[in-house]
Formats: sequence, structure tokens, C-alpha cells
Amino acid sequence: MAAEPDSPLYLGLDFSTQQLKVVAIDGGLSVVHQDSVQFDSELPEFRTRGGVHIHPDGLTVTSPVLMWVKALDLLLDKMKTAGFDFARVQALSGSGQQHGAVFWKKGAARTLAQLDPGQNLHQQLQDSFSVQDSPVWMDSSSRQQCDALQQAAGGALRLAAITGSTAYERFTGNQISKVRQTRPAQFQDTERISLVSSFGASLFLGGYAAIDYSDGSGMNLLDIRDRKWSRICLEATAPDLDQLLGAPCPSTAVLGPVSSYLVQRCGFSGSCRVVAFTGDNPASLAGMRLQQGDLAVSLGTSDTLFLWLQQPRPALEGHVFCNPVELQAFMALLCFKNGSLTRERVRDRCCAGSWDRFSDALRRTPLGNHGNIGFYFDTLEITPPAVGLHRFDSSDSEVSRWRPEVEVRALVEGQFLSRRLHAERLGYAVESGTRVLATGGASANRQILQVLADVFNAPVYTIDLSDSACLGSAYRALHGLRPDAAALGSAGAEGPGEEPRLSLGRPVGRLLLTCSRRVPGYHGDWFCALMGRRTRTLRRTRWLKLWSLQRETGQPGPKLLGSVAANNKSEQNRLRF
Repeated sequence: MAAEPDSPLYLGLDFSTQQLKVVAIDGGLSVVHQDSVQFDSELPEFRTRGGVHIHPDGLTVTSPVLMWVKALDLLLDKMKTAGFDFARVQALSGSGQQHGAVFWKKGAARTLAQLDPGQNLHQQLQDSFSVQDSPVWMDSSSRQQCDALQQAAGGALRLAAITGSTAYERFTGNQISKVRQTRPAQFQDTERISLVSSFGASLFLGGYAAIDYSDGSGMNLLDIRDRKWSRICLEATAPDLDQLLGAPCPSTAVLGPVSSYLVQRCGFSGSCRVVAFTGDNPASLAGMRLQQGDLAVSLGTSDTLFLWLQQPRPALEGHVFCNPVELQAFMALLCFKNGSLTRERVRDRCCAGSWDRFSDALRRTPLGNHGNIGFYFDTLEITPPAVGLHRFDSSDSEVSRWRPEVEVRALVEGQFLSRRLHAERLGYAVESGTRVLATGGASANRQILQVLADVFNAPVYTIDLSDSACLGSAYRALHGLRPDAAALGSAGAEGPGEEPRLSLGRPVGRLLLTCSRRVPGYHGDWFCALMGRRTRTLRRTRWLKLWSLQRETGQPGPKLLGSVAANNKSEQNRLRF
């Protein structure tokens, strides 16, 4: 869609794992230009597969820094060839794959400030990195450093309370610690450490860009409440690390104008501003234009929840980040490995591979499934770390099989109950205006979405998450330059600026849950992991039994989980464990 001639434009870039992408929007949030560079196919000299190098140990995963630089050269050239008018860009922002680190070599700041507009970036920056192969989010080789960090912080839960997450191998702080220990000479030759996001911003600024609060939350180094580097975590990672990282900044900060290099080489206006870049997940939250109380659920190979939080409660599972849109708010991510592949397995076994029969099974079975509930962990789950298949009937007896239609509903209800309860454990609360935004392959199935609406007691909307990080970056560019803009005020759906498409209205029943059971393969109280509540002893009680209740008025629209138990003493006593 073409914008009005000479109208201002806003750029969003995304340095993702497999490609570098750009989107340009106008003031009405319409996309007017987009382009990309695929790392594997368009930059074959770097010999990546999926944008990365997987090392012989199978744990170490890196990407060539110069590949990202050269990709930007190529992308800008493509835009010029297409006739894109850089002079109309008033602001730009971007995102990068979270957790990746870039180690700038001593003297690189001087090189960035003195770039020759007659040469490409990669030609001039090829000697500017002390570590040529950057560790990225797929790396899992820093377990030793994770253990040391958690011990220094006073345990996993204490570290989560400070940084929003327990120690993860992919998180930047642990990768920095590993580089310092295994490549001391290269670490000593480093004058600045960037995230992939702030590295991208630095290329546009012609100087080192600050790490923003939101992407900085994925490092195991930032105190998410004080929004400052945690002294405990810094000292456990590397000496004088605060000097190498620089002070973090708000995610909405305007960092400065684009460099004179880009003004002369590409034709950017000297007044074009660079808004802080952030991580791809925070940028996606901006791209979905979530509001307080909203929840986005990506129903893909794995199921991922994006949450907007006001009062977070970091836990041993999930991640809490500073919110990229609202300074005093937070966001959270929860990932569940057993998503669509598990649903497909049950579809194949119970419904002869037919989604129509799967949907019909959900349609023909009642909300609550007559007390039958199942938990399906085909592979070791992330949230929580459990494995195996567990079926329980209404009398709390473990059973080996059900009728196909009962199995289908037990799977879907069990999955979504787990999603909600873990979200609430991190501080999420369903509110009167809550909307559930669903995306991914399973969001095309209306009956699956009906169960989602029932469990979350909220209307479900379908959205398109493609390019959400890139779009979110463009929205953030506009928002950073014009804080009063409505760009981030409501959730986007079929395209930028449009309202989400309502898939399902208010749900038709409510679910009440109760009690606990130890699950084989999970070391601890499963009920505590699922509901965030504690019991002194493990008892043989009903396993998350479900009831379908109707409002006395006969109108659809269930109340919150546990609301009956909270307001009705006899019901509260009946459900007590």
C-alpha cells in the first residue's frame, strides 16, 4: 500500500536468527514497504544453516557477527534499488534475537564514528570484533556458569526474583562468563559488549547504543525492578562488567540521530531519530499491541504465552521482562514444548488423522469432561519439567485409556489449564476487559479456541503474528518519536491498524479446580508447580477435577477460577484439600 507522497515514514528492523527484515509504515500504521535478506541463501559465504553454526559438541551454537553487518549492507542496497525514499524516515527502531552477544574489539568505537560513506559497513568493520562468532539463543553450553551464578545469587529462586528468570544457558550473562573463562585473550581485547538488538542500533547510530531494559531482562544480569545492573550478578560474571555493558536505558528512549555515514550513503535525513532497539519477543508484544490484562497464545509446535503484567511474581519457570512499551509494567513469557505435535498425535490416534473428527469430539463432550482430565508430556516439558502420559477419571483413579472423544477433550482442557495456572503463578490476572489473542496453526480450529475461551474466561481473538517483531519495531519507532501516538493502543490483527478479529465471544461455562497428585517424572509437588500453591503433604485427592456450571441467569459468561469457592462456604469446604 502506497503512502501519501512526502508523508513521514517509520522503519522497523528485525535481526532474527535466519534473516534480517525491514518494514516501513506510515503515520496511519499501514505497511508501505518491506524487504528481507535470508542469511543462508543470500550470504552463502558464511556457510550457516538456519543462520547459525552448530559446533561439534552439539551444545555450542554461534552466528558470524560480520554476516549480520553484511546483511544490513545488502538490505539497504535492496531498498535503494527499489526506490525507497530514506529522506522520509522520521524515526527507526529494531529488534534482535534475544540473548545473543556481540563483543566489540578495542578501537571499534573510533571506527564506528569515522565510517567512510564510500565503503560498505562490513568492509570497514571486519576487524572490529574481538569474538567473531557470537553465541546465540540456541547455545546450551554454559551450564557450569549458570550453576555458579545461581550459587552467587543465593539460589535459583533468588536469582529469578532479581532478574526475572533462573539461570539459563542461553542467557547473555552466562555466555559472557563462559567467553571470559574460555577465551581470556579475546575477552581482554573487548571494549564493549552489546546484545544483538543494541548492536543493530549501534550500526545506525555510528556509536555504541545502550541496552534497553526489556532486552536487558534476558541476560540474568538486570535487576528488573530497579532497572539497573545487579551488582551481585555482575560480580559473579566478570570484573568491571558494568563498564563493558554501559548503562541500560528505557525501551522507549530516543538514542540520537542516524549517523552521518547513513545520511550521506543512503539519503537519510539528518533529523531521523534512532529509538532504542529491543529483543524480538518484547518487540512482538509491541507488534501485537497488547494492553494490560491481555494475553497472547501462540499455538504452534510449542505453545508460547505472552503476558502483560503489572505485579510480576518471578518463579522457577517462565521469564519476566521489563515491558517494552510501558515503563512501569512488565511482560512474561511461558513456553510449553508439548503443543501442536502432541495434539496431532492424539488426533491421529483417536480421530484417524482428521481435524474435523477432532473438532466433533470437542463439540460432543461437555465442558469439564465429566471429571476426566489428562496431562500429556510426549517429550520432557519445559513448564514444568515433567514427562509421561497421565490420565485420571472422576474418582481420582489413574486409567490407561478412554473413549476417543474423552481423550481429545482431556488433552485440550489439560493443556490450557496448565497455561492459565502457570500464567497466574507469574502474576497474571484475568480482568473484566481481558482478551485472549490466539495465533499459530491451532488457532484455525474453532473448537480448540472454545476450550481456550472457557479456561481463560475471556473472549478469544485470532491474530496474525507474522512479522510481529518487525512491525512492533516500526510501531515503537513512531511511539518513541510521538509518545502520545495511538500506535500501541490496541491489539492488531489481520494487518497493522486493524482491530483483532473476534473468533469467540464470552465463554459458555466456568472451570473449578482442586487438589494435587505427584506425577512420575516430576520431582516435587505437581500441584505447586501447576497452581503456585503449597501443601504440607502430598495426598491422594481429586486431580484438578472440572465442573461445568451455568450462571443462574442462564446467560453465558463464567466467573473467574475459584470464584464460587471464594464466595460460597459450603462449596469452599467441599473443594478444600
